[in-house]
Amino acid sequence: MLTCIKGGRIVDPAHKRDEIGDLYIRGDRIVAPSAEARPDEIVNAEGLIVMAGGIDIHSHIAGSNVNTARLLMPEQHRAHARRPAATPLSNAGWSTFETGCLYAEMGFTTVVEPAVSPHYALHAHLELADIPIIDKAILAILGNDDFVLGLMRAGKGAGAVRDHVAWIIESTRALGIKVINAGGVAAFKDNVRTFSFDDVVPTYGVSSREIVKTLQQAVHELGVPHPLHVHCNNLGMPGNFKTALETIAAAEDLPLHLAHLQFYGYGAEGKQGISSAAPQLAEAVNATKNVTIDVGQAMFGQTVTISSDVLRQFAARGFAHPSKYVIFDGDSNGGGVVPFEYKAGSFFNAVQFAVGLELFLLIDDPWRVFFTTDHPNGAPFTVYPELFALLMDKDLRAQWLARIPAEAAAMTTAPSLSREYTIYEIATMTRAAPARLLGLSDRGHLGVGGRADIALYRPGRDLAAMFRSAARVYKDGDLVVRDGAVTHYRFGRAIQLSTPVDADMRRRMDHYYDERYGLPSDFMRVPEGAIPRPGPFENIACSS
Repeated sequence: MLTCIKGGRIVDPAHKRDEIGDLYIRGDRIVAPSAEARPDEIVNAEGLIVMAGGIDIHSHIAGSNVNTARLLMPEQHRAHARRPAATPLSNAGWSTFETGCLYAEMGFTTVVEPAVSPHYALHAHLELADIPIIDKAILAILGNDDFVLGLMRAGKGAGAVRDHVAWIIESTRALGIKVINAGGVAAFKDNVRTFSFDDVVPTYGVSSREIVKTLQQAVHELGVPHPLHVHCNNLGMPGNFKTALETIAAAEDLPLHLAHLQFYGYGAEGKQGISSAAPQLAEAVNATKNVTIDVGQAMFGQTVTISSDVLRQFAARGFAHPSKYVIFDGDSNGGGVVPFEYKAGSFFNAVQFAVGLELFLLIDDPWRVFFTTDHPNGAPFTVYPELFALLMDKDLRAQWLARIPAEAAAMTTAPSLSREYTIYEIATMTRAAPARLLGLSDRGHLGVGGRADIALYRPGRDLAAMFRSAARVYKDGDLVVRDGAVTHYRFGRAIQLSTPVDADMRRRMDHYYDERYGLPSDFMRVPEGAIPRPGPFENIACSS
C-alpha cells in the first residue's frame, strides 16, 4: 500500500529540510515519489508539521528498580487504567502497556532504558516486550562490578576489559554501556559515604577516573556507536559541578556522554549553600565537541526517584516524600527508590528547575544536548509537552520563573535568557541527533529508505497541547495514533548491538560464574526465544 502524506511542513534536520512537501510511505519505509504509482491513500497534511518519530535516549521504563518503584508507590499509578487485564503487571497501575501508549500519543517511537544491571537483563527485556508500539533498547551497567574492577586490579589491560564489554553487550542484548558513579557504589559496600572522581575503591585500588577512562576506551575500540554513558559521582550535591567539569576534561579526544547534567549543575554560593553553575558547565560542553549531554530537567510535582547509584540514594532517603523508600544491595550496583516532590516554593528545587533550563538555553548545539527529564527522576516523561513549550516561548518561561522564590532565581541566569528554540531545533534534539548518537541510521529522519516512524502535529498557540496530542503517528508505516489517541496497537522490537566476542573471554566468563556462583555464564544470557513474538530483536552493527 502506498500512502502519500500531502502538503505538510516537513521538518527533517538530518536532511536540512524545512519546507512544504509530500511524503510517501510503502510498507514500513519511506519511499521516493513515482510518476507511475498512484497512492492508495492520500492524507491531507496541509497546515500540519511533519517530523520523524521522536527518540528518547534516557528514560527508566523497565527493570527491577522501576518495578520496585511501582510496588512502593501504587497510589501514583491508579489513575492510569488503560491496559488489557491480561497484561503482565497490569495490576501495578501505570503499567508497561500504558508507557508505550503515552509515548506514542506524543509522537515518540523509540525509547532507551538506560540502566540495566546485566543479571537483570532478561527481566528487563521481557518487560520491554510488553510495551506496545515503540521500539526499545537498553544500556547495560558496568563499572562497579567485581569482574571489571578485578581485571583492573590485576593489571589485565584495556584489551581484557574491551573483550568483557563485548561479552556483556552480546549477553544482555544491549545497545551500549553505562557507568553509574564509577567505583562509588562498590566503595559504598565498604561504608564509604562520599566518593569523588579521583577517590580510590577500597579492596580494588582503582579510582573512578581510571574506571571511566578504561570503559570509555573499551567502548570506543569496539566501535559501539553510542559513547560511554556516564552518571557522574556526587549527584545532587552543592558544588558538584566541579566533578562534572573534571569528567568532561577527562574525556580528552574520545567521545563521552554525560547523563542528566542538571543534577551536576550546582554551585555552593549564597546563604542557602546552593547556586547555579550551569554557565560553567555549558561553557565546557560548548568547548568540548566530543562530549554530548542530556539534561534531566526537573519539573515541579510529585515523582519517584530510581537509581542504581545506591550511595546517593541512601544519602537522599531523608528527603523521601511520602516518607518511605527502598534501598537494596546486590552484585555491582543494587538500587534505590526514593519518592520525591519538587516544589516551586523550595529554594533548592527552584534552583534545580532553573539549572535545567539554563543548560538547554546556554549549550549552543542542539546536536549535542538531548531532551530528557531522566524519567522519572526529574519528572515523568508525560511533562515533555510543557517543557517543549518552556523552551520555545520565553514569555511562558518568565511566567514559570515568576513562581519560584526571587532569591533562588537570582542565583541563576535563567531570567535573563531570551533564547527560544525553533521547531527545527526541537526536531534536531529529539529526532536527528538521538538517531546519530545511538547509531540508528534507519530512523530520526524522513529520507528515502528510512523507517516510516512519522509524527504529525497540529500547530497552535498552545505549544504544549500540540506536543501532547499528535494529530497522527505512524510506526513502521502503521497508523497508530489519530488526534492524540491510540487507534491501533502493535508491538515494536528491541534494538541490540551485534558485537563479536573473543573465545577466550567466553571461557573466562564460564570459569568466573562457575567459581563465584556455581552457575554457567549462560544463566544471565537473553536468548532469542525469550520473547514469544516474531522478530523481537533488531541488530545493528558496530562501526569497527
